[in-house]
Amino acid sequence: QVQLVESGGGLVQTGGSLRLSCAASGRTFSSYAMGWFRQAPGKDREFVAAISWGGGRTYYADSVKGRFTISRDNARNTGNLQMKSLKPEDTAVYYCAAGPVFSRGLGYDYWGQGTRVTVSS
Repeated sequence: QVQLVESGGGLVQTGGSLRLSCAASGRTFSSYAMGWFRQAPGKDREFVAAISWGGGRTYYADSVKGRFTISRDNARNTGNLQMKSLKPEDTAVYYCAAGPVFSRGLGYDYWGQGTRVTVSS
């Protein structure tokens, strides 16, 4: 079992930055891929970024490429999403997820409760 807790969300102006963190419990986290997803009001949950278990491979949604950076520290059982040049359309609840398959899909086994990001115009 892996439990995930996100933090770092908040209110930021357009063009600002935020760093989201995902704290994981469980000794298997380092063997799992990790993803970040988001869900805006009235919309489906969508993929943002993913990183392989060792950190050597990453995926990004086209909408965040060049602005967001995903990383992980397996020694500390944490993952991060650095977000820069934020736009109002980035407003959403952000979720981290973990699982054995490195993918852009929603099929991760474990999910956090989410942290809200609001970007004001």
